[in-house]
Amino acid sequence: MSAIKNGSIEALKMLRALPRVSLANIRNTGAPKKFVRGRGQHGGDKHGAGNKGSGQRQNYMRLGFETGNNPFYLRFPYEPYYKGHHFRKQYLPLSLLQLQKMIDTNRIDISEPIDLATLCNTGLYKLRPEEKHYGVHLTDEGTDIFSSKINIEVQWANEATIAAIERNGGFITTGFFDIHSLWLLKDPEAFFRRGQPIPRRMLPSEDVILYYSSPENRGYLADPEKISYERLVLSQKFGYELPSLSESDSMYDVLMERKDPRQIFYGLEPGWIVNLVEKEIYKPKDQELIEYYKT
Repeated sequence: MSAIKNGSIEALKMLRALPRVSLANIRNTGAPKKFVRGRGQHGGDKHGAGNKGSGQRQNYMRLGFETGNNPFYLRFPYEPYYKGHHFRKQYLPLSLLQLQKMIDTNRIDISEPIDLATLCNTGLYKLRPEEKHYGVHLTDEGTDIFSSKINIEVQWANEATIAAIERNGGFITTGFFDIHSLWLLKDPEAFFRRGQPIPRRMLPSEDVILYYSSPENRGYLADPEKISYERLVLSQKFGYELPSLSESDSMYDVLMERKDPRQIFYGLEPGWIVNLVEKEIYKPKDQELIEYYKT
């Protein structure tokens, strides 16, 4: 016990000898440091801008400039594969599996025709026209589980995808939209709030005109009779029987609805103005305007 008592007495003596805590002996008080310019021989008088020349005048060299040498991006031969790559159209993929999930979760109503606006309204398909996205590329992933009877319009589809849609009694159309029409389909409500008339859809460019005119691709510019023949040819190739469709079918009107080559939205003609506040549609009455939007 005496050893413990002596130890505590010595500790108290040491605490009495130590200085008390004050602002004078606390580090990192957070007080602002006073800026002092460095000596001239260490660059303190130039502020990091150098002695003379473009660096002092803030006239910096552009990126990639190597002071007169042959720059890095010009030392190698040109690759023809990348010619015009910034003009190429991109089609954002959407699989049949994802489409079936949207239908099963009631994000898409199959009692109405499906187009690009329907897919964007689900919130799961992100279209970016500013990145050269020109629509939907419907891929064949999930053909074995796709079982919906739909009428859908896409921008690109292969043979297996078309067969998967038509095997269930549905219809598929490949249609082209210009860049201005894509902005409207991405957010139709924002466009209707502007109070502007619906513009015409432009015709395809030269690089895709043959694709959208081919009945094998179910192009929207193809002959309907040739499309019916190609539907039969494709069913024989993939070994399935085309379901019959009669006017007594409850989905007959939905499956047979098509857009005009100048039409952007289903049920809305070019030149019409949609008033969301009063819930009315204004149609042009002047004959010149009617002819303009029809041609």
